[in-house]
Amino acid sequence: MATGRTDPQRRERIIAATLDHIADEGVAGVSHRKIALRADVPLGSMTYHFGGMDDLLREAFTRFADQIVAVFELHLGRAGTPDEAREAVVELIHLLSEGPRRELVLTQELYTLAARRDEYRELTHAWMNRSRRLLEQHFDPDTARQLDALIEGLALHRSLDTEPQDRELTRLAVRRMTTVAEPSA
Repeated sequence: MATGRTDPQRRERIIAATLDHIADEGVAGVSHRKIALRADVPLGSMTYHFGGMDDLLREAFTRFADQIVAVFELHLGRAGTPDEAREAVVELIHLLSEGPRRELVLTQELYTLAARRDEYRELTHAWMNRSRRLLEQHFDPDTARQLDALIEGLALHRSLDTEPQDRELTRLAVRRMTTVAEPSA
């Protein structure tokens, strides 16, 4: 194990090890000892760098949320027209559902914590607000809110379904949600 003086990335390794551990064993399996072993740091580093397990979990899940928001920024930032924005949403849904199962597990672990504990609900609320602001660059606030839920829901369904829907069906769902209905005469 490296000493603190020669290991300036120790804190970052602890956070990464925490996310990896949660993806492998869930939040219930997290302990200071297990994370220290996985991060290859002395056990004392855990309390040196973090005020407790909740502090570590909040930092780790905040880092994870930042990574997902960066994916939203990348895809939505490229869109210049409404059709490009719709296609970016389709891409996000398929990227998130076809990507590593790690992201799916981490998302669900965070949602489970948020369902039980207010401080994690605040974290997920901040994450959703950031995602929605990015969607609002292309869609009205109500539609952005609905699209955010669609992205989460379809990504989850696609990743767990034995026969996930194809891009055309996703494209159709996004188009329906983002196309303004003509008023009836």
